[in-house]
Amino acid sequence: MSEQVKKIFGIDLGTTYSSCACVDEYGKAAVIPNAENQRVTPSVVFFDGENIVVGDVAMESSKLYPDDVVSFVKRSMGEPDFVFEHNSQFYRAEEISSYILRKVVQDAEYSIGEKITDVVITCPAYFGINEREATRIAGEIAGFNVRQIINEPTAAAIAYGAAESSKERVVLVYDLGGGTFDITMIDIKHDSIEVVCTGGDHNLGGKDWDDRIVANLVRQFQSKTGLDDDILEDPDTCQELQLSAEKAKRILSQREITPISITYGGERVKVELTRKKFEEITQDLIERTIALTHGILEEAKKKGYETFDEIILVGGSTRMPCVVKRIKEEFSVEPKIFDPDEAIAKGAAIYAWKLSINDDLVKRIAEKTNQAIDNVDDTAELIESAPEQLVKEVTKQMADDIGCMLPVLQRSMVKIKNVTSKSFGIVVRNPQNEEMVFNLILKNTAIPVDVKRTFYTAIADQKTVLVRIMEDETSEETAPPEQSIEIGTAVLNLPPGLPVDLPIEIFFNINNEGRLQINAVETSESRSVEIFIETRSVIQGDELKEAKSRSKSLVVH
Repeated sequence: MSEQVKKIFGIDLGTTYSSCACVDEYGKAAVIPNAENQRVTPSVVFFDGENIVVGDVAMESSKLYPDDVVSFVKRSMGEPDFVFEHNSQFYRAEEISSYILRKVVQDAEYSIGEKITDVVITCPAYFGINEREATRIAGEIAGFNVRQIINEPTAAAIAYGAAESSKERVVLVYDLGGGTFDITMIDIKHDSIEVVCTGGDHNLGGKDWDDRIVANLVRQFQSKTGLDDDILEDPDTCQELQLSAEKAKRILSQREITPISITYGGERVKVELTRKKFEEITQDLIERTIALTHGILEEAKKKGYETFDEIILVGGSTRMPCVVKRIKEEFSVEPKIFDPDEAIAKGAAIYAWKLSINDDLVKRIAEKTNQAIDNVDDTAELIESAPEQLVKEVTKQMADDIGCMLPVLQRSMVKIKNVTSKSFGIVVRNPQNEEMVFNLILKNTAIPVDVKRTFYTAIADQKTVLVRIMEDETSEETAPPEQSIEIGTAVLNLPPGLPVDLPIEIFFNINNEGRLQINAVETSESRSVEIFIETRSVIQGDELKEAKSRSKSLVVH
């Protein structure tokens, strides 16, 4: 090829497994094998003295060194109270996740013989501001330029749309991973992929099925031995049972029964677990996913979507036969298991490639129209506002220059439309002088979105206005403060001598990536305060600098 666009890579930062993918010149996405020649890497980190070990070795080491191994850290992203201590050093979820990112990327670099600098990272659709910012910062600590954070079901739909591009359809993406569950309705058209609505539960995933197996094994051990000890208090036994449970779950996807050995306090007991018993003790977990799915269908009806065409299953936990069986039973449709382990990484790679193509296309159109790229706030707007014939000519020239087939390049220009996963508002007082949250942007609103609402001062000669920005799960315009999370605050200073009920204008903006910006303006002298949400729940300041410094000096194995 005579020219190259800057490559951007897609990363599926998963709860249990992670992977890195890229797109070749034919527009085909592929997951890049790791150093062990596996296509996915366990999202497990082992603090081995001064060394950081990630992946299979870390997972195996959890048997011998359970206190030095971190698993399922994704469930703690954005949580201010999570901290892991090792050798008197404290690590936040973002830093631990950065080691997982380092591992999958450095293995990919070795495999393809290229340096990777720019990445797109996936996250669950229901992640809020805290969790998304934590994911971005994890990438920054790892030393990467994080171009965008995109939702996992959207990535899966992009991969599915690329593989099954023959017809337009409305798809439910049922994403049951190792630690999280997403359910998303997506409208796939020839020129766009539009998220209709999304929901999920970040504390529901394959690990919960494992935990039910562990609890069953404990009961069987106690029954056979007569002991009433809580054998899970022994770290070695607990870790061994967790690994045995995951293995048993996989076996029961293929067989009707599996034997399991339990060792504790010098006693070794052999027990059995049947698929029937496994499905019985986990039935309520399946039902939670079904209830969440029905909730999304109700939300979709509000937007005019009365039905759907297909259900696609992604995430390794959808391999459990009970998942397919229950979905078929409930919705009278045969679900499609679509590349459960790799769809998200591949979709992220396709989206990353779209960004690469878009960067080059914008540059070329800007040059043709004598516009400075720095002055173009919305690159998509630049492409859309350019004459159609000019876009066609530039696209064809670009395809020739980079050696890419024109239809492949044109497919990369599909529009991706997402929605908010939460509602966002501010704390106000109602006529009864009670605090409440007034949501300016409701959950499942299409983004980007700009909203302006006017509020009023409570008393005469009010000195300041405290703007408390809240995030919540409700789809209603108002919500109790206790059901919301405060994600940012700002103080708007007011001039003296103002009357009661002075209008205060609040502006909310959410960009394509789901990042929130707020302005508050008082109308007498147009004083304003601009608020960029920098959540206190996420590592920042000196702590962030120290994490980045440690990352530079550490070798991840």
